[in-house]
Amino acid sequence: MKPIFRGGLPRFSFILLIIITLGIVIADLQGNAMRPIRSAMLVVLTPVQWLVDIPSNFADDISAVLVERTELVKDNNQLRSSSIILERKVQQMMVLRAENIRLRELLNASASVDDKVLLAELIGINPDPFQHQVILDKGSEDGVYIGQPVLDAGGIMGQVVEVSLYTNRTMLVTDSRHALPIEVVRNGMRAIALGKGNHAELDITHIPDNADIRVGDLLISSALGGRFPYGYPLARVAFVERDPSRKFMIVKAKPLARLNNSRYVLMVEKKPSVVDANPGDETELLDSKELTNE
Repeated sequence: MKPIFRGGLPRFSFILLIIITLGIVIADLQGNAMRPIRSAMLVVLTPVQWLVDIPSNFADDISAVLVERTELVKDNNQLRSSSIILERKVQQMMVLRAENIRLRELLNASASVDDKVLLAELIGINPDPFQHQVILDKGSEDGVYIGQPVLDAGGIMGQVVEVSLYTNRTMLVTDSRHALPIEVVRNGMRAIALGKGNHAELDITHIPDNADIRVGDLLISSALGGRFPYGYPLARVAFVERDPSRKFMIVKAKPLARLNNSRYVLMVEKKPSVVDANPGDETELLDSKELTNE
């Protein structure tokens, strides 16, 4: 290890500085003679102190900025999470509101139906695009029977074609195998509504070329098939065309039931006076459909 002062001039300078320092300290303690000198030295040393404090102040400022940024990022993440939670709650409230409206519509619809009804919920659909069928959460335990009419707040949806203990399979009126005897409210004219495999359209068959039927006419169940009680709304006429090459007019109607949207439905509990245990009367109606297309 090397000594700080090896002797000679460096050692003499160190001793001299110590003596001068002690003299200045004693002189400052004995009187005010050193006060002007001290003030001048403070003036000279103030910029040096500022320069010395710059790194420390800069470090403090940087630390404060980093802490504030971290807090801001944390607050921002919390606000974003709260916003997502609130949006989800709003969406849930919208769903509940829409469901409440549908249930109120069903309640009003059930009040207008003379027969006793059973509320059911849609729990599944047939994945086959050529079969318009849905699965409802009511079965034989609830008194469901084959051929039972199914309605929603708008009108007739279809009829039960298969029943298990706790569920049933309902064929919609737009299924290509479904047919329903109907009546025009305005003049009592009777016809048959056939499904086309399109949720937005029904074919109205056996309409003579000179028949009085118009766009906008309300079509209801005529009760002639023995499945649906009289007077349930089915559809409104949406298209009428007279084709000289055909024996009957081309008439299309739009179903009143929300076949793609209804989640809750009404099942008419009262059995009609004539009920076939099998939906086999569809065969006769399908035969008539083939005659219509000829």
